[in-house]
Parts: sequence; C-alpha cells; structure tokens
Amino acid sequence: MTLAIFDLDNTLLAGDSDHAWGEFLVEEGFVDARSYSEANDRFYQDYLNGEMDYMKYITFALEPLSANSVDTLKEWRADFMEKKVRPMLLEKADALLNRHRDLGHTLMIITATNRFVTEPIAEVLGIEHLIATEPEMRDGRYTGRIVGTPSYQDGKVTRLNEWLDTYRKSLEGAWFYSDSHNDLPLLKQVDNPVAVDPDPKLEGYATREGWDVISLRG
Repeated sequence: MTLAIFDLDNTLLAGDSDHAWGEFLVEEGFVDARSYSEANDRFYQDYLNGEMDYMKYITFALEPLSANSVDTLKEWRADFMEKKVRPMLLEKADALLNRHRDLGHTLMIITATNRFVTEPIAEVLGIEHLIATEPEMRDGRYTGRIVGTPSYQDGKVTRLNEWLDTYRKSLEGAWFYSDSHNDLPLLKQVDNPVAVDPDPKLEGYATREGWDVISLRG
C-alpha cells in the first residue's frame, strides 16, 4: 500500500475551511460579529506566521460547537458547505486525486482543522481516510474539548504514526502534499514531499531541498 497524503486547507482547497467556518458563523449572525471576527482573523494570521497557540485556538474554535445542539450545527454545516466550501473546490485537485487513484494509492487527508468541519469535505472529495483534530462529545453534545493529540505541526506525525500502527501500514513510498511550513515535520518524513502553492517559508525550504513545487490554482 502506498499512501498519498494531503493537507486540506490551501492545498486541496482554494482557501482555509477552518477560517471560512468562522467567517460563516459571523456572516450568518450565529456569533458576536466583531469579537469573533477579530479573534478568527488573529488566530489565522498567527497560524500563517507559525506562531499560533493551538490549544487556545481550538478552545475558541470549538466554543460554538459546545454552545449549540448537534442538529442545529449540522444544519449550519450543510449551508456552510454550499456557501463557503464548494467555491473553494479545485479542478486540478480533483485531477491530482484521480491520478493517485489510478496508481492504486490509498488517499488520506491529514489536517489540523477539526473533524466536524472537515468530514463532509473529505466525503465530497471522495477521500476515505481522514485524520483531523477530534472534538470530544458526551451525551450527544460537543464539550468544547478535544480527544487525543491535535493533528497540528508535529502532532500530524504523531497521529499518522498512530494510524500506521493501527492498520499495520508503513510510509514506504508515501507522498505528502501541503502548502504550509507548519507541515514541515511530516513533509520531512515521506519519500515524496510536494509543496503546493506554498507559503514563502515552505517554498524556500522546498527549493533548497529539491522538492517538487506545484500549483493547483487556476
């Protein structure tokens, strides 16, 4: 089995689903517009800079989940998929996924964004295996906390290794596609790292290392 692993936001999507979910909540009036928008933008900039305090961010991001029923959240998410996610889908990403399928590779998304937001996106993309940060549920409601290791930076390596151990698979011949320098820990672990529309820090590193640099935009 050869794994073809993909980051999601700004890699397979022309945008960031986590940030877009926050924008959606603001635009629909489900959260306080000013304070939530400011925090959402601040955390996103910290992420781009590689300076985000992930645990503070995930507490912020999961608060709307814990404050509302799952039925309500699913209604919001369906609307979010149509208004925010579908415009971010990329034809070149679909073509890339299909090339790996034709080669018989096993496709996986690994993302720091939580499973509530990303699970339906993985379904739309036709990718069975998803490693995402896992929101905790108790008695049919989200608690606002997470379960296990968040799949962010080095945590992606930890979570992937757990998956490999569970399914008795290896990284031999694996591919990993990402746009972000936050994913360097995992990019360095695979035989075929690929920078996709990379941020400046990742582009510089990929160029020095002789990694492939591609674009799925346009």
